[in-house]
Amino acid sequence: MSYKLPVSVLVVVHTAALEVLLLERSQRPGYWQSGTDSLDHPEEPLEAAAAREVMEETGIDVARGRLCRCNIVNTFEIYRQWRHRFAPGVTHNTEHVFALSLPERVAVTIAPDEHIAFAWLPWREAAAKCFSWSNRDAIRMLGERAVIT
Repeated sequence: MSYKLPVSVLVVVHTAALEVLLLERSQRPGYWQSGTDSLDHPEEPLEAAAAREVMEETGIDVARGRLCRCNIVNTFEIYRQWRHRFAPGVTHNTEHVFALSLPERVAVTIAPDEHIAFAWLPWREAAAKCFSWSNRDAIRMLGERAVIT
């Protein structure tokens, strides 16, 4: 069996007007999130993983906008219901946060095996809808920085 690596990327896709793209998980309806996944292999560059993940989950090419590393790294306990995907004994994941800034909304093609719906929401509403604290915090940081500048 091939296990997931406990190193992941979280990519907050947003427009210049701070509308944030959220995806609803197919295995957990009602759980909304930004694009996220583990690295495919230990040598995969983080930026490449972020670009791959956005393309796989939304059909959006990061070349349409500006992909930035947020210099935020979160370590958190992996939910018990998802630990079987990782090697035995792995209980924590290290997540690297990115933002993809797009000039405006673009067409989204979700991966039906992973998501059942998507929504473009104002940043505050998007943050409130996320089930993950790290995703919620990343969206809040993005929106608050924009309000300050």
